[in-house]
Amino acid sequence: MKWSVIRPIPMLATESERVEFKALPRNKVYQQVAKQLEQRIAEELKPGDLIPPERELVRTLGVSRSSVRDAIRTLELMGLLEPRQGIGTVVCNPTPGAANPLATALLAKKKMVADLLDVRGMIEPPLAARAALKASRDAIADMDDILSRQEAKIRAGDLGIEEDSQFHYAIALASDNAAVLKVVDVLMDLLLETRERSLQVEGRQEKSLAGHHRILSALKLGDAAAAESAMRRHLQEIENVVLKKL
Repeated sequence: MKWSVIRPIPMLATESERVEFKALPRNKVYQQVAKQLEQRIAEELKPGDLIPPERELVRTLGVSRSSVRDAIRTLELMGLLEPRQGIGTVVCNPTPGAANPLATALLAKKKMVADLLDVRGMIEPPLAARAALKASRDAIADMDDILSRQEAKIRAGDLGIEEDSQFHYAIALASDNAAVLKVVDVLMDLLLETRERSLQVEGRQEKSLAGHHRILSALKLGDAAAAESAMRRHLQEIENVVLKKL
């Protein structure tokens, strides 16, 4: 689906990232239309951009004109949209100090992700240091295999998300602490979306792989300090990308 805009804007999302509209059930349809529009605004549009024409939303979502109009009116009352005579409906520029649900939601999401990344920074560097002292030959071999698969996928144009997760989980396994392993497992699930987003940034996959190789080199040497430092550097690079995207 193409978007009409008042001014040229850069591409805000890749095709794999783009929010796709879905056909909706008939009960309280306008609320569900409003929810999808709000998500699209949050992830792809900026103040001054036009939302799709009413007829396009009707066709794409498979709903009535009245449902689309009620949804747009709801978002207008929330301060997210504004009708412009002869132009269409545009995304609003939030008024300083005014209550804005979208801005509040985005700030809350950024804070949550920042907090999760902070927790990751508390846990994973010491885990890497511990793994450098405890990792068996088999564990190191498994990590080598994971990075080989990650490299092959990246060369083939894949993001290598699964291997990215597996490598960090393998380090947690090598640290030989069942309780910490459960914490890392939950943390990885919570950060799945941020991992996907960061790896879609151009050149990020190669940087991630290089970071993994630095960590693994330190593990092979049994150098706890180097492993901790390499992991901390790797996580900082991830944080810089993720928070910038948000």
